[in-house]
Amino acid sequence: MPQLNPAPWFAILVFSWLVFLIIIPPKVLAHTFPNEPNPQSTQKSKTEPWTWPWH
Repeated sequence: MPQLNPAPWFAILVFSWLVFLIIIPPKVLAHTFPNEPNPQSTQKSKTEPWTWPWH
């Protein structure tokens, strides 16, 4: 990497940040899952106390 001429490296840096900030976020946010989660029922399941045989 040449240290005396920063012009091409600065352009690459700016272009890469533009890609990261402008092009990639909409693609990531547009991702959809193939199976949408179903909401769980709001009814609580009936639990019974466990009888401990050694008490």
